[in-house]
Amino acid sequence: MEPLWKLLYLLEPAPVTLLLTAVAVTFGSALRSLNYGKEMERNCDLSQASITLDRSQALMIPIMSSCSLLLMFYLFSPVSQLLTAFTAIASTSSLFFCFYPYVMYLQSQLGLLDPNMSRYCSKPFTLLQGLLLLLCIGIVAAWLVSGHWLLNNLLGISLCITFVSHVRLQNIKICAMLLVCLFVYDIFWVFFSERFFGANVMVSVATQQASNPVHTLANSLSLPGLHLITKKLELPVKIVFPKNLFGGIVPGYAADFMMLGLGDMAIPAMLLSLVLCFDHRKNRDPVNPLDIPSAKGHKYIRYALSGYAIGLLSALAAGVLTQSPQPALLYLVPATLGPIIFVSWIRNELTELWEGTMPDLNDKPRLTEV
Repeated sequence: MEPLWKLLYLLEPAPVTLLLTAVAVTFGSALRSLNYGKEMERNCDLSQASITLDRSQALMIPIMSSCSLLLMFYLFSPVSQLLTAFTAIASTSSLFFCFYPYVMYLQSQLGLLDPNMSRYCSKPFTLLQGLLLLLCIGIVAAWLVSGHWLLNNLLGISLCITFVSHVRLQNIKICAMLLVCLFVYDIFWVFFSERFFGANVMVSVATQQASNPVHTLANSLSLPGLHLITKKLELPVKIVFPKNLFGGIVPGYAADFMMLGLGDMAIPAMLLSLVLCFDHRKNRDPVNPLDIPSAKGHKYIRYALSGYAIGLLSALAAGVLTQSPQPALLYLVPATLGPIIFVSWIRNELTELWEGTMPDLNDKPRLTEV
């Protein structure tokens, strides 16, 4: 155990940036999920646009995650190029999903023309959509060539937001069951997997670098500029920040980067998405795709988001003091789920929140009679 004064390292740029980014991404994912649900319900297309998991499906997530972790641990090298190619395709789609609302907002504000290109495509497709798609492909291509950590983070954040928007849970009860199972899952694979598999499986998979298929292709074709293309890539399954960010120095078990897995943002964001929907249903306050919800009726989201920040700060502090990897969900699950359950019990809303189903997000606001 390190002396407590080393907690001052948490004031360095890298951990502060990691904390702020994770909180922003978690809240942004929940907000995007709410707005996307409203948009799809207006178009009567929610069932096709997202997947709502029941209890059995939700409980399969820790099992499938464990199987995937073991496959990655033993077979990562043979399939790394295939994983990179799949990640590139998924990242392009996720970037498009995340940027599209902003492009449409700018178009409406600036009055830009957006001619339809349907005659060239089987489905409706506009010029702005085509340009946005080219931009997303360019960003992914830049990541494939450079492997820069900023681009890695951008792709990871877009994947997180897209996952939370498209994969939903029915109620807090199912979400709580999932969180508890993943709580155990995270503790086992970080703290105890080395006893069974000879290495820390979670850390090994998280820190492995994938072979770059672009470098392999360029090498086989003897293309010029081969030295500019990175041989190995960090897959965007985590966000990373250099420990010497802005000249800071943070001690720890990893040599160069502080990191946080996407699951440590996406899974709590699913809980935040549920409470944000509940708050919205209570408030009936219309949500603009680019607006932050008003504070007057969104009460549970404040407790959940504050708990997430405290839980993540606790995980970072434990990592500094123990100089070892920490299962973030060990701290995040009680810090987010606990306050929500306690406050809803105090307010006599626990049953409604616990058993509630996904509301109709486009219900009209209630009018107060005078």
